[in-house]
Amino acid sequence: MGSGGGERSSSRNFHLHLSLKKQQQVIRDVPKGCLAIKVGQGEEQQRFVVPVIYFNHPLFMQLLKEAEEEYGFDQKGTITIPCHVEEFRYVQGMIDREQSFHHQNQHHIGCFRV
Repeated sequence: MGSGGGERSSSRNFHLHLSLKKQQQVIRDVPKGCLAIKVGQGEEQQRFVVPVIYFNHPLFMQLLKEAEEEYGFDQKGTITIPCHVEEFRYVQGMIDREQSFHHQNQHHIGCFRV
């Protein structure tokens, strides 16, 4: 009888160890200055890694507001954005183009002397 409980405990510890190892691997997949989020619902849900500067952008802030309305302000774990993945990719593209435009303008301004 005693050995059966030990096997269960050992199995549980092994599972816990694998879960922690997977979480550590996921954390390493996120570069410094970025955050992993989930987008979509159900089977459509996908994981994205976005720069933290997105969180200050008005379009992304609107998505966060929708997430708050859907899930409440006190989400546990990864932030989940409830919009469709394609809608998020569209917003992501707009933010990226805007960031690229600002970066190019700052670069060109720095190259010219007034």
